[in-house]
Amino acid sequence: MRRSLFVFTFIMLLAVAFLAIGRAAAKSYQFTGTVKAVAGDTLTVEKSAKETWQFELAKDTKGGTPKVGDKVTVNYKMVATDIETKPAATAPPAKKK
Repeated sequence: MRRSLFVFTFIMLLAVAFLAIGRAAAKSYQFTGTVKAVAGDTLTVEKSAKETWQFELAKDTKGGTPKVGDKVTVNYKMVATDIETKPAATAPPAKKK
């Protein structure tokens, strides 16, 4: 009986850990502003005169079709699709006189 209780508790803790990791990886953000342009699969939203963002509209994006002038809140996730790495620049050694 004790062994089965231990196994059950272990499995539950493992499940909770996987759920926590999954939620951390799926962090989402919001951006609220006025729609300035809708062109094809892009949506341009302006929050202020200094801050305008452009979003890609996927086929499975939920919600209605926004129109220019509508106030919207866009929920999005930041996902890296490609990373190019270049070595850090090193300074040449100083010449001794």
